Amino acid sequence: MENITLTINGQCVTVKSGATVLEAAQAAGIYIPTLCHSPDLKPYGGCRVCVVEIESMRGLPTSCTTPAVAGMKVHTETEAVKKVRHTAVELLIADHPSDCLTCSKDQQCELQKVAAYLGIRETRLPKKAPSFSVDTSNPFFDLDRNKCILCARCTRTCSEITCIGAIDMANRGYSMKVATFGDGLLFDSICQSCGECVAHCPVGALAPKQSLPPTREVVSTCAYCGVGCSLILGVRDDKIVSVRGNPDGPANRGKLCVKGRYGIADFVHSPERLTSPLIKKNGRFEKATWEEAIELIAGKFSSYKPEELAVISSSRASNEDNYIAQKFARAVLHTNNVDNCARV
Repeated sequence: MENITLTINGQCVTVKSGATVLEAAQAAGIYIPTLCHSPDLKPYGGCRVCVVEIESMRGLPTSCTTPAVAGMKVHTETEAVKKVRHTAVELLIADHPSDCLTCSKDQQCELQKVAAYLGIRETRLPKKAPSFSVDTSNPFFDLDRNKCILCARCTRTCSEITCIGAIDMANRGYSMKVATFGDGLLFDSICQSCGECVAHCPVGALAPKQSLPPTREVVSTCAYCGVGCSLILGVRDDKIVSVRGNPDGPANRGKLCVKGRYGIADFVHSPERLTSPLIKKNGRFEKATWEEAIELIAGKFSSYKPEELAVISSSRASNEDNYIAQKFARAVLHTNNVDNCARV
């Protein structure tokens, strides 16, 4: 794929052929505000916030949907561009609640960021009263349509990334909203609670029921299955308070299922977790050291014939660990009775 060169705000930018104007600007470190765009999704051009002015082109095209062309001259901060962006964001704010300080997306809200960039301190338009009830039926996250800016990132995510299609845009005009088939509750839909829609929502319309800002983050690997999805765990007071997919993870590239996103913290901090080996003595389990437990198990193994032994491996272990398990069964225990729980 050949390189092309264009000019953005007087700066020469070289990108691969096929890139959009927005991608060219981002590659050069030039900020263009946007709300409906996500690098994980197909260009949409719905929010109209990323409009630019291109010489020899009529109107103000959206930079996220306009292919970069060699020799193109782009201007991202003309008066006409600023006016359109300002008006578009003012219209969004007029339909948006003003509870920013208590919103779970405070300081992470992209509408907040864009409004600050455009210098919007107050709106000339009257505020619209909330008209939608909050869908709290999902056990992991809530859907508050009153905070929705109709960017369609959630519905596109559900369609393009997870290929489920549990939600879509319904109705038109002031009645337009994110809805399930038949306009029912999320819990009653085909939603698999993976949370990808929550991760892609730029505002607080889709938000986890429990979330706290972490004080530090730790890269880890999900232990629920053998895929090896990479996680970024948010830690606060030595407890996991948030989980997100690692975009650099080769197995998942930032994506997670319901177990990886919402099942880690409760699993890790469950009071029922074993913290040491237990050996039953006089009918009761008592704590033991690893050396005691391994010695007891080895003695038990040696008291049985190979055909009386079986090894059940785990789909939550890595391929390497499962290989060692079957090797141990065949080479050490001399049994071919090997199984795995992956059929679930």
